[in-house]
Amino acid sequence: MQKVYGPYPTDTSDPASWQPPANPGAGGHRGRYLWTDAFGVINFITLSREKDGTHSRDLYLELARQLVDTVHSVLGRTRDGASRLPGATDEEPLKGGLRIGKLDAGGPDGDGQYHHYLTLWMFALNRLALATKEARWNDLAVQLAKAIHPHFVVRRGDRESMVWKVSTDMRRVLVNSKGNLDDVDGLVVCQLLRETAELFRQGSSTTDNSHSSPSILDAEIDHYYRIVSTHPKYLSGDPLDLGMGLWISHFDKDAPWSRELSSQGLAIARARFLPAAQSPISAGGKKQHAYRLAFREFGGCLGIKCYVDDPAQPLHAATEVVLDAWEGKVLHAADEDLRPINLVMYAAALIPGAFHKDYVRLGKGVSDS
Repeated sequence: MQKVYGPYPTDTSDPASWQPPANPGAGGHRGRYLWTDAFGVINFITLSREKDGTHSRDLYLELARQLVDTVHSVLGRTRDGASRLPGATDEEPLKGGLRIGKLDAGGPDGDGQYHHYLTLWMFALNRLALATKEARWNDLAVQLAKAIHPHFVVRRGDRESMVWKVSTDMRRVLVNSKGNLDDVDGLVVCQLLRETAELFRQGSSTTDNSHSSPSILDAEIDHYYRIVSTHPKYLSGDPLDLGMGLWISHFDKDAPWSRELSSQGLAIARARFLPAAQSPISAGGKKQHAYRLAFREFGGCLGIKCYVDDPAQPLHAATEVVLDAWEGKVLHAADEDLRPINLVMYAAALIPGAFHKDYVRLGKGVSDS
């Protein structure tokens, strides 16, 4: 985390003075890349629990807050920074969505908005709300969920479906297909946001709050559920795909879609991913293992460790062999532009922490701030 976001303070009494660096930063436009920064926020939350003492807890949670605010101020605005994205206001800063943070404005790998990046960011905001006991972060996630939903859902013939990527202003479809996990990502994350909003409502002494409606996100959840129910579940075999499939499945292991996805993911992990990924990685330079994309393997390990959370189980133990093989080689695993995503996903695979559904919970002392 220090190699991506450092130097950040570990002994200061004023962590709010820290600003996430633009260079090296998360590796995207103006130093921000939504996927990498989502992992950064969740890893800071994990550090707040794994490090001992009240000071460390408060420090890392404040770093997470600062990173979130910086992402919103950069990726919630146009590329020149002159204005908020269309639809957003000072009162509702995420109503225009969030840019990916691609370095190029256009082209096949240009900037825009990805559904699966946005749902991961919503999850990060939700975990921050639970860890800090501050409802405002979950409120922002709800705001984002409601804002982006209509722009990613489409009707193809008589069936509802989704698109994968839209333009930064959400007015044009850029990739007219559904990602393998977009519908289940939307379903699960919106359910988490609704459950958390209800917990804050129950714990609040205030009876008239914007986040207090028990029916929050019902329409979006129903819509995602219809799409989930009518689309077959398919994992490509890519390590990141199987890892994120297992990760999202561990939130509701009994759901039919979850059983279908996890059955595929565990079979792929046993038969293909782990046997290949446990092989040694040469220290002789990145060219000798360039065919192995580190962040994809780390995503696979993260998902397996969240779904199979018993370290004594063979699949869980095998992920540790994969991570051990990468130790000391992550910095040299790819070109510089992939280094930040490799590092934050390596950290998360080592200690999934706040990625696990039971790692942070809302207890006493709920705040409405």
